[in-house]
Amino acid sequence: MSRTQDEMPLLDVGSDNIVLFHPHVPRKGIEHVNDTLRSRWIGQGPKVDLFEQRFGNRFAPGLACVAVGSGTDALHLAYILTGLRPGDEVIAPVFTCTATNIPFLYMGVNVRFADIQAGTLNIDPSHVASLANEKTKAIVCVHYGGLPCDMAELQAVASNWNIPIIEDAAHAVGATYRGRSVGAISDFTMFSFQAIKHITTGDGGMLTMRNVHLLDKAKRVRWFGIDRSAKQLGIWENDIKEVGYKYQMTDIGAALGLAALEEFDETLALRRRLLAEYERGLRGIPGLTFVGGGYTDREHAAWLCTVIAERRRDLQRRLREARIESSQVHYRNDRYSIFGGRTWHLPHMDSIEDNYLVLPLHTRMSIADVQRTCDAVRAGW
Repeated sequence: MSRTQDEMPLLDVGSDNIVLFHPHVPRKGIEHVNDTLRSRWIGQGPKVDLFEQRFGNRFAPGLACVAVGSGTDALHLAYILTGLRPGDEVIAPVFTCTATNIPFLYMGVNVRFADIQAGTLNIDPSHVASLANEKTKAIVCVHYGGLPCDMAELQAVASNWNIPIIEDAAHAVGATYRGRSVGAISDFTMFSFQAIKHITTGDGGMLTMRNVHLLDKAKRVRWFGIDRSAKQLGIWENDIKEVGYKYQMTDIGAALGLAALEEFDETLALRRRLLAEYERGLRGIPGLTFVGGGYTDREHAAWLCTVIAERRRDLQRRLREARIESSQVHYRNDRYSIFGGRTWHLPHMDSIEDNYLVLPLHTRMSIADVQRTCDAVRAGW
């Protein structure tokens, strides 16, 4: 494995450059934020409540929703609500943003890394099944790039051991699996509203929970363990019985999120058109494989376009010569010392770790930009 990251300096926006990511600020976003700044509430207030309600109606009807300050906050909250304790084991993907797995280090929970599927870069259910045992307390899956994992196979493993599934859907707002929205399938689902996600609140996250009875606890843990609804009686009249955190979303962020929900269908449709054009334009190129295409039982959220390329570094240089950014974005987590060092016997991860590459995909792009990128790839490297 190469010990250097295949990163290059960022390109400037404009000047005919095609950048890898660009934030999507909804048309009414500035107006909504300005209204909030003129109001009484700029921290956690009524717009956070409204954002939770509207997000839940759209993506997780009937489930409880809690808005927080980041996707990482939402995951940590889910791990707490699951009841994980120091020394417990969880199965989680080796290939993901480190935010998926770092909260386990806060908690003293042991991570067993599962391999990926070569064709999707999602967690491999067969490897999950081989890792599960009586010590396993939860399964975490990540919908890489926006393509849902094989949830039926993962649920079979979870049901066999009577343990919950926690979905990291940071990439997957708007995705569906067998007709069901991601966010309404498992015990817990996290969404990210970080700067470059489909929906951004500047930074933020949402946790959806199947057990609605956990909502009150989730809200207490989100705010120092304090019951805010009872707080009006006075701080000294209310005990704090559990450790909480400062994980709340602000009304400023929620204002952006509400504006994004108003045009979400349009945003998602554009991203899907761009990804479909990539899949068409990259077909049949020697030495290149498109990741995550060809499924009919799930709908892609189209956050990333990823390819597996021979001589990736050469392709990246050729794209840069054409003023097109590309990157790896995520890395196998076991390359980091905090997780204890490299895990061996992950053959699919081992086989592609030096060959995957992410191409530009965001709402500032046009079909012509995708075609230009495909032409640059097709010209050879």
